[in-house]
Amino acid sequence: MSNEAKTSEHSSARAFSMRNIAPWGAGIVILLAISSLLAANWPHKGNDLAARALWHEVDRTGLSISVIERGNLESQDNVTVYCEVEDVQRDGINGTPIVWIVENGSSVKKGDLLVELESTPMQEALDEQLLDTEEARTQQFQAEANYDNQMTQNSTAEAEAKLNVELARLNLQMYIDEENGTHRLQIEEVKRAIDDINNEILAAQASMELKDEDRRGLQSLFKLGYANRNELRRSELSYLQAEGQYAAKLNQLKTKLASLGKMQDYERRMQIMTLEGKLNTAIRSQEQTVRNNEAVLAQRKSLLRTRTEQLKKEEERLLRYQTQLKLCKIYAPQDGMVAYASGRNIEIREGVPIRMRQHLLSIPLLSQMQVRTAVHESVLDQMQQGLTATITVDAFPDREYQGKVHSIAVLPDQNGLRGSGTKVYETVITIDTEVENLKPGMTAVAEIHIDEAPDVIAVPVQSILERDGETYCMKEGPEGVSPCRVNLGRSNDAYVEILDGIDASDRIALNPTDIADGLPEDQTWSTDDASQDIPHPNPELVAAAN
Repeated sequence: MSNEAKTSEHSSARAFSMRNIAPWGAGIVILLAISSLLAANWPHKGNDLAARALWHEVDRTGLSISVIERGNLESQDNVTVYCEVEDVQRDGINGTPIVWIVENGSSVKKGDLLVELESTPMQEALDEQLLDTEEARTQQFQAEANYDNQMTQNSTAEAEAKLNVELARLNLQMYIDEENGTHRLQIEEVKRAIDDINNEILAAQASMELKDEDRRGLQSLFKLGYANRNELRRSELSYLQAEGQYAAKLNQLKTKLASLGKMQDYERRMQIMTLEGKLNTAIRSQEQTVRNNEAVLAQRKSLLRTRTEQLKKEEERLLRYQTQLKLCKIYAPQDGMVAYASGRNIEIREGVPIRMRQHLLSIPLLSQMQVRTAVHESVLDQMQQGLTATITVDAFPDREYQGKVHSIAVLPDQNGLRGSGTKVYETVITIDTEVENLKPGMTAVAEIHIDEAPDVIAVPVQSILERDGETYCMKEGPEGVSPCRVNLGRSNDAYVEILDGIDASDRIALNPTDIADGLPEDQTWSTDDASQDIPHPNPELVAAAN
């Protein structure tokens, strides 16, 4: 066998046997010591390689399938405290300075003061905002009063316009009513006046005729010398007066008749047009009043809405300043231990200005802890939520805690502890019971119990040798020691299940690499005919064993 082949076999064997065996180191050392004692007193046959082997007798046993991973402790209930105070630009400082802060690592109770930030600039802003809010409230109250007054004025104006329309309509109806209308009454009045004038004309005519008879009688008496001239002249004057009255009554009758005709024709049409025009004007005035009222009311309403929104904004700003002032003092949301925020360019101490939403500190609940670790992709298909786990902490190796798998990441963690070349998946394991004296960041080992395989053939993982992509055991036979190809099943960090290749009561070497180095170069690595049909092992199972 060439040196390069031997070196390759050494590398493969070490890669297979050294995966996470640190927790099992003590047991393996004891097992090797016992095997050495047995080997020293065992009667061997065959070649000298048997004397160099550390023998292990294969037996059927129960195999606990588990995955052991290292991780770090953290709290299940870890409350992060941020700065929620806005930066007040007027102070010329970029951020809000810390006035006082509780010491890092202190134990606190819910409601204890954690941090006090500078509140003077915020108090000044709050005082100014109080004045702005009161001014906005006054303007809103005035706008509301103006709106209410405008609604009252609109109602009054619309009622008055409606009344004018009804009055105009009544005037028109009252004028054109054929029985009791104003025009009808006026016509009747003129007709009665004409009748009176006719009667007066008849009376005047009768009086004139009497005066005429008296005049003619006095003229005859004057001719006969029985009446003087004065009496004749008075008689003639009385006749002339009666004649004048008669002519006046005739003229008055003509005037009344002309007035009646005009009233029945022109004045009636003119009055109807006038009243209809007033009615239409009143209707248009009512419509105009409604539109004007709506426009003015809309302006009042818009102004009221604006003032109300301004007041709302000012009140929101006032409430924000009041809340911000309260947030200058930060109190513990739960019991726990104070842990300052850490990282590049992060400094948490008194006097340092803190930005809005900057991480200040965390308060983990120390009684409820969990382990954050990562599992290899080869065993990911066996992992599921709810699997039980046994947790030990390096700081307290004598204690064991029971827990469960809480979550398994869907995507691999490319920045895992095993480097970017190997894919691991972040896994969180919660501790079911309350704990004491455990701190976040402590190193913990979690053994995740996947399954129990009863009555199987299982051998120590260091007895498996990998060569050319296949797995072997160094098995004792009648001819001495020879490689036997095996098919691997499930495994944990100490033992691996053998599906085919060896049986119970067979003896295999615990140091297969040393035995392989001593084999002749022409040694066949598939000496057992029954093993020729053994299928190639599952690479993922090999990786799990490694």
